[in-house]
Amino acid sequence: MRRTLANILPSMDYRNTLNLPESPFPMRGNLAKREPGWVAEWEENKVYAAIRAASKGRPKFVLHDGPPYANGDIHIGHAVNKILKDIIVKSRSMAGYDAHYVPGWDCHGMPIEIQIEKKYGKHLPVAEVQAKARAYAQEQIERQRQDFKRLGVLADWDRPYLTMNHSNEADELRVLARIMEKGYVFRGLKPVNWCFDCGSALAEAEVEYADRKDPAVFVAFQFGDKTKLAHAFGLTEVEDGAAVIWTTTPWTLPANQALNVHPELNYSLVRLTQPRATGPLLLLATDLVASCLEQWQSSGEIIATTTGSALTNLEFKHPLYDADPGYQRMSPIYLGDYVTLEAGTGVVHSAPAYGVDDFISCKAHGLADDQIISPVMGDGHYVESLPLFGGLTIWKANPEIVKALENAGSLLKHESLNHSYMHCWRHKTPIIYRATSQWFAGMDRQPTEGKTLREAALAGIEQTEFYPAWGRARLHAMIANRPDWTLSRQRQWGVPMAFFVHKETGALHPRTGELLELVAQRVEKSGIEAWQSLDPRELLGDEADQYEKNRDTLDVWFDSGSTHATVLGGKNHTFKGSHADELKWPADLYLEGSDQHRGWFHSSLLTSSMLYGAPPYKALLTHGFVVDGAGRKMSKSVGNVIAPQKVSDSLGAEILRLWTASTDYSGELSISDEILKRVVEGYRRIRNTLKFLLGNVSDFDIRADAVPLDQMFEIDRYALAMAEQMQRETLANFKRYEFHPAVARLQIFCSEDLGAFYLDVLKDRLYTAGQNSVARRSAQTALYHITHTLLKLMAPILSFTAEEAWKDLHGTADAPSIFTELFHALPDQVDAGVLAEKWQRLREIRADVMRKIEDVRGTGEIGSSLAAELDIHAGEDDYNLLASLEDDLRFVFIVSRATVHRQPEGLRIQVAPCAAQKCERCWHHRNDVGSNPDHPTICGRCASNLFGKGELRQYA
Repeated sequence: MRRTLANILPSMDYRNTLNLPESPFPMRGNLAKREPGWVAEWEENKVYAAIRAASKGRPKFVLHDGPPYANGDIHIGHAVNKILKDIIVKSRSMAGYDAHYVPGWDCHGMPIEIQIEKKYGKHLPVAEVQAKARAYAQEQIERQRQDFKRLGVLADWDRPYLTMNHSNEADELRVLARIMEKGYVFRGLKPVNWCFDCGSALAEAEVEYADRKDPAVFVAFQFGDKTKLAHAFGLTEVEDGAAVIWTTTPWTLPANQALNVHPELNYSLVRLTQPRATGPLLLLATDLVASCLEQWQSSGEIIATTTGSALTNLEFKHPLYDADPGYQRMSPIYLGDYVTLEAGTGVVHSAPAYGVDDFISCKAHGLADDQIISPVMGDGHYVESLPLFGGLTIWKANPEIVKALENAGSLLKHESLNHSYMHCWRHKTPIIYRATSQWFAGMDRQPTEGKTLREAALAGIEQTEFYPAWGRARLHAMIANRPDWTLSRQRQWGVPMAFFVHKETGALHPRTGELLELVAQRVEKSGIEAWQSLDPRELLGDEADQYEKNRDTLDVWFDSGSTHATVLGGKNHTFKGSHADELKWPADLYLEGSDQHRGWFHSSLLTSSMLYGAPPYKALLTHGFVVDGAGRKMSKSVGNVIAPQKVSDSLGAEILRLWTASTDYSGELSISDEILKRVVEGYRRIRNTLKFLLGNVSDFDIRADAVPLDQMFEIDRYALAMAEQMQRETLANFKRYEFHPAVARLQIFCSEDLGAFYLDVLKDRLYTAGQNSVARRSAQTALYHITHTLLKLMAPILSFTAEEAWKDLHGTADAPSIFTELFHALPDQVDAGVLAEKWQRLREIRADVMRKIEDVRGTGEIGSSLAAELDIHAGEDDYNLLASLEDDLRFVFIVSRATVHRQPEGLRIQVAPCAAQKCERCWHHRNDVGSNPDHPTICGRCASNLFGKGELRQYA
C-alpha cells in the first residue's frame, strides 16, 4: 500500500512524504531460473489457445514453418530460425492478424535410416527399419520441441505437422499423382549426384563443396581417320598425332565415349619439335597452344587451323586403345557450347555416364541408353568385367589409370591439383555424377497444359517478394541452371513412389493415377508401412503376376517441398491438408537460412509450380549462418560452439532472443561470450527503464485517474508524441522484418528519450507533487500510455520480460497474457509535429546546459545540478522558446533557478552555485525554505504540495 500523509506526519520524515516508485518487478531478471516457470505457465493457462480465440475473425497471416530435421538436438542456427519466426508471428498477431503458427518436422530420409543402421546393424527387414525409424524420429521431435519451447516460442505445439503423419504421407502420394497426371514425371537414365556411402542419388541441396586433391592429367587420343582430319584442316594429308584433353577425373576415362569441342572456337594442328609416342602432331584450341606447350615443356609450330564446327564427327582412338582389346573403340567429336578456354586444351573428354553435359551431348547425337558405358557400381567399385581396373574403387583406380596411360604412351603430363569438389553433406565424402535409372521431374518437358516447369518457376520468382532483395537473383540463377529434379531415392524410410511397373517392359500400369489414390487411402490409415505390406493382388487382381512394386522412395525434399499442399491444403483446398482449416494457401511468408534457396524454397517452388503454376508463398526471407566473434564457422573441433541450451541455462533465453533481434540477420550472425555480455548490458538498461515505469504507475487507474489530453502538461504530451513516433517507426520495421533497427530504436527511446530526458525531468513532479494532483496524474497518464506502448512493442522480442511486466501492470484477471493484446493505440494529437519541433530545440539547448553544468561540477563548485542556478542569454527565437516555459524552465534543466535573458543573437549559458538554502524534501535550493514555521526545512512548494492546494505547473 502506498504511504499517505496521514500516517507519516507525526514522524515528519520528509522522505516518507515522497511518492516513491513501488513495484514487485525485480531489478534483476534472474532469467535462467525464472523463464522455465513462464513456459510452464503459458502451457498451463493455454496462452496459445487464448491468442487464437482473441484473433478469431481477423485477416489471416501465415508463416509456414520450414521443417527442421528430426535428428539431434537443436543448435544455435535452429534457435535463430525459430526466434525470428516467433518474433514475426507475435508481431503480426499484435498488429491485428490471425497469425496461426503450426510448427513442423521433416521426418523421413537417410540420416534417420543411418542412425538405425548404426544402432541395430544393416540389412534389417524393411518393416523393422520403418518401425524403428518412426520411433526414433518421434523421440527426436520431443527433445527438439522442449528446446524450442524453452526459447519462448509460442506455437501449436500440441498439433505440429510431421511429414511422417499418415495424412501427410497420403497427401504426398496424391501430389505425386497430380504432377504425373500433368506430364512432368518421367523415368530415364541420367547422371545424378551419387553418394557411395549413402548408396543413393542425392538432391542438389544435399551437395556441398570442399577442397580435394586429385590427379590432373593431359591425355592423348590418337587420330583415327587421318584423311578426314586432313580435309577438315584444308590439308592434303597429316602425320600421326592426337587430340589432347585435360581432366581431373582419370577414373572416368574407361567410360569415355566421345570428345567435345566448341563450334565457334579455333583449333590448330601443332607439329612438335620433339615428337611424342602418339606422333608429331597435336590437336588443341588455338588460343591455348602457347600455354599448353609451356606446361608440357615442349615446343612446336602451328601448321593448320580450323573452326570447331569443321571437326564434328571426326573419330579418335580411346587413349587405352593399345593397352587392352576392351578399349579398342573410337571417340567421335561432338560440338558443345559448354566447352571453354578457362583451363585444359579446349577439347573435352566425354563420359556420358558420369557428366551431365556429356550425357546431354551424347544423347543428342543418337546414343541410346543401353549404349552408355557405365562401369561404376553404387558402392564406388568398378564392375569386375572392366578391363585392367575391374573390382577397384574409382579412387584407388586413379593412379592405376595414370600408369596405364603412361605405359600406352597417351600421357602428356601428370600433376596433383587442389580444387573444389562435390561432397555429400552428410558423410563429407566425395560424390560423383553417375548415370542410373531414376524418376525425374522434367524442368523443360512440355506439360499437358501451360508452361514448362522452369518457365513457371521463373515466373513465380518474379511474383515473390524477397528479404533481403538479393535472394531473387540467387534463386533465379538456381532455377535457370538446374537439371531435371531426381525424385527417386533408393532407401527404405521414406514415402514410396507407389508405382506398379511392368516386369518386362518397365511401363507403368495404365491405371497408375487411380492406383496411387487407392494406396494413399491405405497409407492415410496405416502410414507408408501399408505399401510395404500390400499384396499387389489386392489392387491388381489377375494382373499382379505381370507387375512388380517399385522400390524407390521419394526424395525427402519432395516431402518438405509439398507441405504447402499436405499441410496448407494447396490452392482452393486441392488437398485435405493437415491444417488447411486454420491456415491458407499461398503462405504469406517462408523464412529459412540462406542455404534454402537451393533447398526448401526451391523444392516448394517446383512442386507448387507443377501443381498450380504459381509459388506457394508471397514472400521469402533468408537469414545468414551463425559464426563466432572472429567470423569462423561453429565447429566442435575448434571449440567455438555456443549451444542455445547452455545460454538459456546460464544467461536466459531472453538474451538469445535479444541477440537474435539486434543482429542483422541478412549476413552472418556473430556470437561469442563477449558479444552476449554486451547484450546482457543492453537488456539491463531496458529492464531498469521498465522498473521505473512500473513503479510510477502502480497507484494509477486509467479509468479513474487519467487526465484529459488537453489538460496534460506540455512535456507529457511531447512524451506521448515521442512514443507515437517511436512506435510508428518500430512497427514499420516489424512490417519489413527488420528487427535490428527496431531494437536500436527501442533502446534509444529507453536510454535517450526516456532515461536521459523525459524521466529525468519527470522525477521531481512524480515524487514531490501531491499524490492525486493534476501535475502527478498528468505524468502518470503519459507513463501509462508509454509503458503499454513499450511493453507491447517489446513483447515479440523480449517475450518473457514483457509478460512478466504485463502481469505486474494488470495482474491476471483482466489480461491473461500480453500476447492476446494488440499494439497500443496512443492518443491522437493534432499538434504533435509542433510539439516535437519545439521540444527538440529545448532538448538541444538542454544538452548544452548539461555540458556546462558538468564543467562547473568538475571544478568542485557544485555537487548535483540542483545546487546550481542558471542564466541563459539567447537570441529572439530561443528566448521566446525558453521564456514560454516560465518558471517550469528550471525543472527541464533540473536546476534550482533558471532565468532567460534576451540578447541579439547566439546562446550564452552561465552556471553558478545557488546560495539559497536546500529543501530537505525536494533538494531544490530555494529562498522560501522555512517560510512555513511549522516546517522550517522545506520549501514553499513542498509545503503547498503537502498541506495546501499544491504548486502551479503546466509545462514540465
